Amino acid sequence: MLKPITLFTAVLVALSTTAGCTTTNQSDQSATQPNETATQTGTTQTYPATAQSTTTPTTQNTTPISNQEFVTQATQGNLAEIELGQLAQKRAASAEVKQYAQQMIKDHTQAQNQLKQLAAQKKLTVPQSVGEQNKQVAANLSKLSGVDFDRAYMNQMVQDHQKTVSLFQREAEQGQDPDLQAFASTKLPTLQQHLQQAQSLADKTTGTTTPSPTTTP
Repeated sequence: MLKPITLFTAVLVALSTTAGCTTTNQSDQSATQPNETATQTGTTQTYPATAQSTTTPTTQNTTPISNQEFVTQATQGNLAEIELGQLAQKRAASAEVKQYAQQMIKDHTQAQNQLKQLAAQKKLTVPQSVGEQNKQVAANLSKLSGVDFDRAYMNQMVQDHQKTVSLFQREAEQGQDPDLQAFASTKLPTLQQHLQQAQSLADKTTGTTTPSPTTTP
């Protein structure tokens, strides 16, 4: 009777060992699966981060112009238009060009007087000079006369008023002082009219069509 019992016991031990091995292998596989999943998940999460890092947002500078900078640029523009207008009275050949120059003297003198009063109220400095760039423009124009002067002067008026209209639009929309904003808004239609007239006369003096600043080629 001992041999059968011994054989039965051996069978039980073998079965127990096999079950234990199976359980251990299943546990090991279960343990490795989360690691693999975690690795895959981690890899998946890194792709959006990499894509985002290559995207650089574009920003537009919308910083308002300072009160002093507006007064400085507007004053130098006014003084330059007055000086060039006086030069045109002496050196231009066309009666229309001389008439335009006289209008520039009148309108920009009036605008400058108003701006000086505002600047005094705001304790802002008003420059007494047209600036180096405008001085150079005047020096170049003073060497010309007749039709050559007419052509160069009117082309310069187009360039100057494009810049001035842009300056006053910026102040009217983004200015920091309500009174200066109101001044810019009030003068803007007149400046736009100056620009249109300059473009028309530039066409006549050059025989070509001067493109509008808003024209898209």
